[in-house]
Amino acid sequence: MQRKSVRTDVLDVAYEEHGPPDGAPVILLHGFPYDVRAYDEVAPALAADGNRVLVPYLRGYGPTRFLSPDTLRSGEQAALGHDLHQLMKALRIERAALAGYDWGGRAACIVSALWPARVRCLVSCTGYNLQNIAASVEPAPAAAEHRLWYQYYFNTERGRAGLTKDRRDVCRLLWKLWSPEWTFDEAAFERTASSFDNPDFVDVVIQSYRHRYGYTKGDPMLEPLEAELAKQPAIAVPTINLHGAADGVGPASDRDGQSEKFTGGYERRMLPRIGHNVPQEAPAETVAALRDLMKETPE
Repeated sequence: MQRKSVRTDVLDVAYEEHGPPDGAPVILLHGFPYDVRAYDEVAPALAADGNRVLVPYLRGYGPTRFLSPDTLRSGEQAALGHDLHQLMKALRIERAALAGYDWGGRAACIVSALWPARVRCLVSCTGYNLQNIAASVEPAPAAAEHRLWYQYYFNTERGRAGLTKDRRDVCRLLWKLWSPEWTFDEAAFERTASSFDNPDFVDVVIQSYRHRYGYTKGDPMLEPLEAELAKQPAIAVPTINLHGAADGVGPASDRDGQSEKFTGGYERRMLPRIGHNVPQEAPAETVAALRDLMKETPE
């Protein structure tokens, strides 16, 4: 594994690279509040198959930095998709297999929906991860609203202050609530938590959770992209949805109603006892899903 970085239009993106430089590209994307350590057992296995595996730190995490102090520290969905697209351009990757969950799954879904020619196949944990911001004002059942307490918290100045004061405390609790059957120790948490010390972490997180409900404006540069995402475009690349059956924030329903959003082939695989952090909790299943898709799709 090599630690590298590359400049895009607005970021200096840090990433870890595994495998031969001429291998078939695979990009693995982490979510909130996690980092590249989620793929420590996934990336080496895929690299051993001869793939070139890239695991980037998202904006606001780890060593990734904004190039300009004037760039809005946005965590909106368009920013995540834009960053992935720009990363592929900067590294001259024409086409890649993508996998992601939470924020990273959103980025992967966006690139798959809007630039399908750049995507060989997709593993998206929980499925269709594009936000429907226009519909965000509609209330959900009380049990679902209860699970979103942290989003309401972040929409208050008290929440910003709480995340600023002790981001580890907030994020450790989310790990426990979202993956109730996953036993992790403090050392494992701290290996990831150091990424939350990024100077832009709080601003990016707060803006993300406020923008998704329409409570703050996004980056003006990204308005055209947000307009495309508002149309809720379908995803036309072969996709496997890995859904943890014990996901504490996004429980899997008995009936999967997402197939209509995937027009290039779609399969949902339920993972018993697995929570929200799928690649770290179920690395073998993550590797298997990518291998199965790559067998069926040309480079």
